[in-house]
Amino acid sequence: AGVTMEGLHILAEFKGCRCASRLLLEAEALQQLCLAACQQAGLTVVGQLFHPFGTPDAPAGATGAVVLAESHLAIHTWPELGAVTLDLYVCNFSRDNREAAKAAYATLLQAFQPETVGRRDVLRGSLET
Repeated sequence: AGVTMEGLHILAEFKGCRCASRLLLEAEALQQLCLAACQQAGLTVVGQLFHPFGTPDAPAGATGAVVLAESHLAIHTWPELGAVTLDLYVCNFSRDNREAAKAAYATLLQAFQPETVGRRDVLRGSLET
């Protein structure tokens, strides 16, 4: 079959999150969750950056990215809306990473406990040139 860049890109919006508020408010809590979700799923973290909004006394959400050997996770919290947006992309260059992506997603879903979920799975890399 040769080398392909096929992969799974999960795009999701969580609304009405019933998790502990610090997960939505604090960059450090979000960072710990995201790193654990990726590592427990068997994905390889090669870099990360999380940025807090607001002040230490009045946190107002966070945005973050985890760079994976398999691709990336990007996540953004909207505490005033009780919402999270995320995208998780894995490519399958050396092995099929789709189940690992689904496992990491499941961990995040369980942690945020949203009332409503919008999710789209995009299969990438099979476009004919």
